[in-house]
Amino acid sequence: MEETIIRGARKDEAPLIATMIMEAMNHDCCQNFAGPEHTLDDFHCMMTMLVGHERSQYSYLNTLVAECGGKVAGCLVCYDGALLRPLREQFIAAAREYLDRDFSHIDDETQAGELYLDSLCVLSAYRNRGIATALLRSSVAKAREMGIPAVGLLVDKGNPGAERLYTSLGFRHAGDTVWGGHGMKHLVFGPVDEE
Repeated sequence: MEETIIRGARKDEAPLIATMIMEAMNHDCCQNFAGPEHTLDDFHCMMTMLVGHERSQYSYLNTLVAECGGKVAGCLVCYDGALLRPLREQFIAAAREYLDRDFSHIDDETQAGELYLDSLCVLSAYRNRGIATALLRSSVAKAREMGIPAVGLLVDKGNPGAERLYTSLGFRHAGDTVWGGHGMKHLVFGPVDEE
Protein backbone atom coordinates (compact mmCIF):
# COMPACT_ATOMS: atom_id res chain seq x y z
CA MET A 1 0.00 0.00 0.00
CA GLU A 2 1.24 3.46 -0.89
CA GLU A 3 2.34 5.84 1.83
CA THR A 4 -0.09 8.65 2.65
CA ILE A 5 1.43 12.11 2.98
CA ILE A 6 -0.59 14.88 4.65
CA ARG A 7 0.37 18.37 3.46
CA GLY A 8 -1.02 21.81 2.85
CA ALA A 9 -3.06 22.23 -0.33
CA ARG A 10 -1.84 24.18 -3.34
CA LYS A 11 -3.80 26.83 -5.22
CA ASP A 12 -3.63 24.85 -8.49
CA GLU A 13 -5.57 22.04 -6.76
CA ALA A 14 -8.62 24.30 -6.30
CA PRO A 15 -10.92 22.56 -8.86
CA LEU A 16 -10.39 19.11 -7.32
CA ILE A 17 -10.69 20.44 -3.76
CA ALA A 18 -13.94 22.21 -4.73
CA THR A 19 -15.28 18.90 -6.06
CA MET A 20 -14.37 17.16 -2.79
CA ILE A 21 -15.91 19.94 -0.67
CA MET A 22 -19.14 19.54 -2.64
CA GLU A 23 -19.09 15.79 -2.04
CA ALA A 24 -18.56 16.39 1.68
CA MET A 25 -21.44 18.90 1.76
CA ASN A 26 -23.59 16.51 -0.36
CA HIS A 27 -25.09 17.59 -3.65
CA ASP A 28 -28.57 18.29 -2.22
CA CYS A 29 -27.05 20.84 0.16
CA CYS A 30 -24.99 22.35 -2.68
CA GLN A 31 -28.07 22.63 -4.89
CA ASN A 32 -29.91 24.25 -1.98
CA PHE A 33 -27.17 26.90 -1.82
CA ALA A 34 -27.11 27.29 -5.62
CA GLY A 35 -30.89 27.79 -5.75
CA PRO A 36 -33.37 26.86 -8.47
CA GLU A 37 -31.87 29.24 -11.04
CA HIS A 38 -28.37 27.74 -10.93
CA THR A 39 -26.71 24.37 -11.42
CA LEU A 40 -24.17 22.35 -9.49
CA ASP A 41 -21.67 23.42 -12.17
CA ASP A 42 -22.34 27.05 -11.25
CA PHE A 43 -21.80 26.21 -7.59
CA HIS A 44 -18.56 24.36 -8.46
CA CYS A 45 -17.26 27.43 -10.32
CA MET A 46 -17.94 29.54 -7.25
CA MET A 47 -16.35 27.01 -4.89
CA THR A 48 -13.25 26.71 -7.10
CA MET A 49 -12.82 30.49 -6.89
CA LEU A 50 -13.26 30.37 -3.10
CA VAL A 51 -10.68 27.58 -2.70
CA GLY A 52 -8.22 29.62 -4.78
CA HIS A 53 -8.85 32.75 -2.70
CA GLU A 54 -6.48 33.38 0.21
CA ARG A 55 -9.07 34.89 2.57
CA SER A 56 -11.95 32.44 2.43
CA GLN A 57 -13.13 29.74 4.79
CA TYR A 58 -12.64 27.27 1.89
CA SER A 59 -9.20 28.61 0.94
CA TYR A 60 -6.43 26.22 -0.04
CA LEU A 61 -4.55 27.88 2.84
CA ASN A 62 -7.13 26.31 5.20
CA THR A 63 -6.96 22.90 3.53
CA LEU A 64 -4.97 19.78 4.30
CA VAL A 65 -4.68 17.21 1.54
CA ALA A 66 -3.81 13.54 1.67
CA GLU A 67 -1.52 12.48 -1.14
CA CYS A 68 -1.06 8.84 -2.19
CA GLY A 69 1.35 7.93 -4.96
CA GLY A 70 1.67 11.57 -5.95
CA LYS A 71 -2.11 12.03 -6.34
CA VAL A 72 -4.55 13.88 -4.09
CA ALA A 73 -6.73 11.27 -2.39
CA GLY A 74 -8.62 13.41 0.10
CA CYS A 75 -8.89 16.77 1.79
CA LEU A 76 -9.87 18.41 5.05
CA VAL A 77 -10.85 22.08 5.17
CA CYS A 78 -10.29 23.46 8.69
CA TYR A 79 -9.86 26.90 10.22
CA ASP A 80 -9.93 28.81 13.48
CA GLY A 81 -13.60 29.06 14.51
CA ALA A 82 -12.96 32.58 15.84
CA LEU A 83 -12.32 33.67 12.23
CA LEU A 84 -15.51 32.23 10.73
CA ARG A 85 -17.27 35.56 10.13
CA PRO A 86 -14.38 37.38 8.43
CA LEU A 87 -13.55 34.27 6.39
CA ARG A 88 -17.21 33.82 5.41
CA GLU A 89 -17.39 37.34 3.93
CA GLN A 90 -15.85 36.01 0.70
CA PHE A 91 -18.51 33.25 0.47
CA ILE A 92 -21.26 35.82 0.96
CA ALA A 93 -19.79 38.08 -1.74
CA ALA A 94 -19.28 35.15 -4.13
CA ALA A 95 -22.85 33.90 -3.64
CA ARG A 96 -24.14 37.35 -4.59
CA GLU A 97 -21.91 37.46 -7.67
CA TYR A 98 -22.22 33.87 -8.91
CA LEU A 99 -25.69 32.88 -7.69
CA ASP A 100 -27.51 36.19 -7.03
CA ARG A 101 -28.25 34.91 -3.50
CA ASP A 102 -27.85 36.58 -0.11
CA PHE A 103 -26.40 34.44 2.65
CA SER A 104 -25.43 37.29 4.95
CA HIS A 105 -27.70 35.93 7.71
CA ILE A 106 -26.53 32.31 7.62
CA ASP A 107 -26.13 30.66 11.03
CA ASP A 108 -22.66 30.22 12.50
CA GLU A 109 -21.57 26.60 12.63
CA THR A 110 -18.53 27.14 14.85
CA GLN A 111 -17.10 29.50 17.45
CA ALA A 112 -13.90 30.67 19.06
CA GLY A 113 -11.95 28.01 20.90
CA GLU A 114 -12.12 25.31 18.26
CA LEU A 115 -10.38 24.44 15.04
CA TYR A 116 -13.47 23.88 12.91
CA LEU A 117 -13.45 20.93 10.53
CA ASP A 118 -15.59 22.28 7.73
CA SER A 119 -15.31 19.64 5.00
CA LEU A 120 -13.72 16.19 4.97
CA CYS A 121 -13.67 14.02 1.86
CA VAL A 122 -11.70 11.01 0.68
CA LEU A 123 -12.13 10.10 -2.98
CA SER A 124 -13.95 6.78 -3.43
CA ALA A 125 -10.94 5.00 -4.98
CA TYR A 126 -8.93 5.69 -1.80
CA ARG A 127 -11.44 4.86 0.91
CA ASN A 128 -10.89 2.29 3.67
CA ARG A 129 -7.15 2.98 3.80
CA GLY A 130 -7.09 5.12 6.94
CA ILE A 131 -6.83 8.40 5.01
CA ALA A 132 -9.74 10.11 6.80
CA THR A 133 -8.21 9.06 10.13
CA ALA A 134 -4.82 10.49 9.09
CA LEU A 135 -6.43 13.78 8.07
CA LEU A 136 -8.37 13.99 11.34
CA ARG A 137 -5.26 13.28 13.41
CA SER A 138 -3.41 15.96 11.45
CA SER A 139 -6.16 18.43 12.37
CA VAL A 140 -5.55 17.74 16.06
CA ALA A 141 -1.84 18.44 15.55
CA LYS A 142 -2.72 21.62 13.63
CA ALA A 143 -4.98 22.83 16.47
CA ARG A 144 -2.18 22.20 18.96
CA GLU A 145 0.31 24.14 16.77
CA MET A 146 -2.16 27.04 16.45
CA GLY A 147 -2.84 27.10 20.21
CA ILE A 148 -6.52 26.29 19.71
CA PRO A 149 -7.81 24.17 22.61
CA ALA A 150 -10.30 21.93 20.77
CA VAL A 151 -11.32 20.56 17.38
CA GLY A 152 -15.01 20.73 16.43
CA LEU A 153 -17.25 19.63 13.60
CA LEU A 154 -20.85 19.11 12.61
CA VAL A 155 -21.97 15.68 11.46
CA ASP A 156 -25.29 15.04 9.77
CA LYS A 157 -27.59 12.96 11.97
CA GLY A 158 -28.29 10.90 8.85
CA ASN A 159 -24.62 9.88 8.54
CA PRO A 160 -23.99 7.40 11.37
CA GLY A 161 -20.93 5.96 9.62
CA ALA A 162 -19.12 9.30 9.79
CA GLU A 163 -20.22 9.78 13.39
CA ARG A 164 -18.77 6.35 14.30
CA LEU A 165 -15.43 7.33 12.75
CA TYR A 166 -15.30 10.59 14.70
CA THR A 167 -16.27 9.04 18.03
CA SER A 168 -13.77 6.18 17.54
CA LEU A 169 -11.06 8.86 17.40
CA GLY A 170 -12.21 10.56 20.62
CA PHE A 171 -14.76 13.13 19.44
CA ARG A 172 -17.68 13.52 21.84
CA HIS A 173 -21.20 14.86 21.44
CA ALA A 174 -21.46 18.53 22.50
CA GLY A 175 -24.95 19.43 21.29
CA ASP A 176 -27.46 19.39 18.44
CA THR A 177 -28.18 21.99 15.80
CA VAL A 178 -29.68 22.44 12.34
CA TRP A 179 -27.46 23.60 9.49
CA GLY A 180 -28.20 23.68 5.77
CA GLY A 181 -31.66 22.29 6.52
CA HIS A 182 -30.25 19.13 8.12
CA GLY A 183 -30.26 17.98 11.72
CA MET A 184 -26.65 17.94 12.90
CA LYS A 185 -24.61 16.86 15.90
CA HIS A 186 -21.80 19.10 17.13
CA LEU A 187 -18.85 16.88 18.04
CA VAL A 188 -15.75 18.12 19.85
CA PHE A 189 -12.27 16.68 20.40
CA GLY A 190 -10.06 18.12 23.08
CA PRO A 191 -8.45 19.68 24.90
CA VAL A 192 -5.83 18.92 22.26
CA ASP A 193 -2.87 19.59 24.54
CA GLU A 194 -3.81 16.52 26.59
CA GLU A 195 -3.91 14.17 23.60
